Amino acid sequence: MRAAVPVPDVFDPRRYAAGIPHDDFRLLRDERPVAWQEEHGVFGWPEGPGFWAVTRHADVVRVLRSPDDFSSYEGATQIRDPDPGDLPFIRRMMLNQDPPAHNRLRTLVSRAFTPRRVERFEADVRARARRLLTTARDEARERGSCDLVGAVTDDYALLNLADLLGVPPSDRGLLLKWTERIIGYQDPEQAVTVLGPDGRPANPRSPAMLGEMFAYARSLAAHKRAHPSDDVLTALATELTGAELEMFFFLLTVAGNDTVRSAAPGAFLALADHPSAQHALRERVAEGDTAAVRRAVEELLRWHTPVLTFRRTAVRDTELAGQRVRAGEKVVVFHASADFDERVFHEPYRLDLTRDPNPHLAFGEGPHVCLGAHFARLQLRVLHEEAARTLPPYARVPGPEGEVRRLVSNFIHGVKRLPVRLAEGAEREPPPR
Repeated sequence: MRAAVPVPDVFDPRRYAAGIPHDDFRLLRDERPVAWQEEHGVFGWPEGPGFWAVTRHADVVRVLRSPDDFSSYEGATQIRDPDPGDLPFIRRMMLNQDPPAHNRLRTLVSRAFTPRRVERFEADVRARARRLLTTARDEARERGSCDLVGAVTDDYALLNLADLLGVPPSDRGLLLKWTERIIGYQDPEQAVTVLGPDGRPANPRSPAMLGEMFAYARSLAAHKRAHPSDDVLTALATELTGAELEMFFFLLTVAGNDTVRSAAPGAFLALADHPSAQHALRERVAEGDTAAVRRAVEELLRWHTPVLTFRRTAVRDTELAGQRVRAGEKVVVFHASADFDERVFHEPYRLDLTRDPNPHLAFGEGPHVCLGAHFARLQLRVLHEEAARTLPPYARVPGPEGEVRRLVSNFIHGVKRLPVRLAEGAEREPPPR
């Protein structure tokens, strides 16, 4: 009889500091596509009850499309269980709701994300990308290298989101502070840990820790009602009030900012490591082939999916990929594994900017597919078009000084530092537009 295959640990966020553990995910997809994971304590956070890790594309899609079996509401959507007292509060967020309650809120909110409103920002997004990339290029020429994350992608994503929301320039630093507190709470280099009365770290998503953000959301919404403009928060303030408005502001601030902040440097990293793909993308931009650039963006999203995981809770006893799952157990889907599933993607470990079709799960699937996906795609397409026109060929800085730094998180697959240098003898001016 064949011996059981040992289950590798894909829970510990420290596993992702050096990149995605592809070998472990391949083993799980092949041998244990729904595998039990121990949820041990890490960084001062207590151990949990464990969960089922879902790693194949088809099974991830099934979980995300089946809220009647796998609920976002029962235990919310983060791997760690919230404090029982906080759960009713957390369930107010659209991300943590199931149909039909989720459908009502999504219908209301989707009116704020019309294609016309989103596409109106393209000229400003393009000008911002060009300005940031030009500054980075000049810095690299003066100093020999630059950090594309610090010089370009952090500000790019943050300022684009602030424009879309209608956040005044003087307040935009608040969005970054809140995002880093909420997303990077497990990262020892980034976290600002606040201890609760029991001496354990306080959940940054708890009501007590979000009070400042919510007070700001109420104040800004009141201002938008009195002084309306063509931005998302004005549209939301006419549809939502109270906790629903506060929680959606929270969701936009975190998901709308950090998704692009993670996807953009991940794409630059992929292109720095694959010079032939970088060259091909430059050629497509020079030819004005927008469709090819869009396909490239999809492949870069697959290659570096910004969201690693989402959690659901089994509503009833069911079977998933031959594994019995009991009601009440946690089920965690791993996008970072599903997007490299050989059953769906031909040669998944080859970066292929012409890949089509490309059914990656970077923006989720089912009723919770990302509302802001259109705006994220617009930002990424514009950024790569302008990078191809503004930056000479670039590569990672070799040696310790060129170390890529990644966010340590169970949720976001982030790059915090990406030092690059420009190619020797590259042109001093960007090519003609």
